[in-house]
Amino acid sequence: MAITEDIRTNSPDLDRETSKARLQDLKFLVHRQLLDRINLEAVSALPLDRVRQEVRPSVAKILSEDKTPLSLVEKDRLIEEVLDEVFGLGPLEPLLKDRSVSDILVTTNRLVYVERAGKLQRTAVEFKDNSHLQRIIERVVSRVGRRIDESSPMVDARLPDGSRVNAVIPPLAVDGPLLSIRRFSKDPLRPSDLTNKLALTPGMLDFLESCVKSRLNVIISGGTGAGKTTFLNVLSGFIAEDERIVTIEDAAELQMRQTHVARLETRPANLEGRGAITQRHLLINALRMRPDRIVVGEVRGEEALDMLQAMNTGHDGSLTTVHANSPRDAISRLEVMVGMYSGNLNQRSIRQQIASAVDLFIQIARLSDGSRRVTHITECIGMEGDQVTTQDIFLFERTGVSSDGRVLGRFRATGVRPKVSDRLKAAGIELPGSLFQSSTEVR
Repeated sequence: MAITEDIRTNSPDLDRETSKARLQDLKFLVHRQLLDRINLEAVSALPLDRVRQEVRPSVAKILSEDKTPLSLVEKDRLIEEVLDEVFGLGPLEPLLKDRSVSDILVTTNRLVYVERAGKLQRTAVEFKDNSHLQRIIERVVSRVGRRIDESSPMVDARLPDGSRVNAVIPPLAVDGPLLSIRRFSKDPLRPSDLTNKLALTPGMLDFLESCVKSRLNVIISGGTGAGKTTFLNVLSGFIAEDERIVTIEDAAELQMRQTHVARLETRPANLEGRGAITQRHLLINALRMRPDRIVVGEVRGEEALDMLQAMNTGHDGSLTTVHANSPRDAISRLEVMVGMYSGNLNQRSIRQQIASAVDLFIQIARLSDGSRRVTHITECIGMEGDQVTTQDIFLFERTGVSSDGRVLGRFRATGVRPKVSDRLKAAGIELPGSLFQSSTEVR
C-alpha cells in the first residue's frame, strides 16, 4: 500500500493536476479580492482595453501579497485569466480571440472542443466546476438582454459580434450546462475564396452567378455545419446594388454587402410565453415592404408555405437554405413542412407549389477531411404525374481518400443543358455550351 501511495504521489499527471487545481483556487481567490477593491460601476463606462490596463496593477499587487510562489509565466497568465474572469468570458476568452476557431463547443466543465478547418479538436480549456460554467453562460446571455434559469433553461441568441450562441442548463442538460458558440468571420468569404478552397469550380460559380442575376429562386441544402449560410452570403453578393433586399433570420448571421438591405430577426416568447414573433410573421410582413429580393436564413417550419408563395407571386430571385441530405430530400422536407402547417392542401398541390416556385437546388456537404464541397447543382424542371422532376447539372463524385486523409474526387458536368438557359438568355446572359460538358479533378 505504501508503494502505491508513493507512486501516486510522484506521478507527473497527479503533479500537473495538483498544480492546475492550485492555480485555479488562487485565481478565484484573487478574483474575489479584486472585486472587493475596485468599483465595477465606475470602470464599466471606460473602454475595455483601458479598464484592463488600469486594473492590471491591482491584480499584480494582490498576487504579490499572497506570497504563493509563482514563475513569471504563471504570474502573467494568472493576471490575464483573472482579468478575463472579471471583464470577459473567463476561460473562453483565448478561444474567442483565436480567429482560426469557427465553433466553440462546451460539453462539460472539463471538456471543451473547437472546430478548426472543419475538424473538431479538444482543447486544454477547463472550468472550475459546473457553477463556474453556468456563471459564464449567464454572462453570455445577459450581454444580449436574455436570461437563463430553471424556468427558461434553453437560450438561442446572437452576440454583438454576430456569433450564434446556444446554451442549455439543467434540468434539460443531464451532465451539466452545455454551451455552443458558432462564430462568423468579420471578413465574409468572396467567390474567389470558394474556388480557391475547391468548394466548386469557376465554371459552376459562373453558372450560379448567372442564375442569381437572372432572378432564379434558389434553395441551398445541406447538413449542420456544411456551410449553407456562408454560401448564401456569397450568392447574395451577386444581387445588384440597386435592388431592395429584405432578410429574415432566427439569429442575424447574413453579411450582406449591398447598401439597401432591410434586416429582420425573430423574437422569442417572454417568460409568460407571449410576444413571440416567428419567421412566418416576418415573412408575411416582408411582402408589404416592397422587396425586390427576399432572403430567408433558413426555412424550418410553417414559413415554408409563405416562402413558396412569395417565390410564386412576383418575388423572383429569392434565396434560402434548408436542412437536407440531397436535393430530393430537400423537396421532401419542404413538402413535409408545408403539409404540417397547411392541412387543407393535398400532396399534389404542395408539390405543384414547390415545382413552380423553386428553380435550383444547391447541395453542400462537409466531407470527412473537414472540407466543404458543392455536391449537386440540380434544376427543378416541373411535374411529371404526381412527382416533382429534377435534373442534375453539376455533381461532385468522390473517388477515394489520399494517404493524408484528404477526400479525392472530381466535379463533373452531367452534359445536360439546363432548362433555365432560356431565362438566362432573356436576361442577356449566354453561357458557352462547353461549360456543361467539363470535369475537374480534385486532388
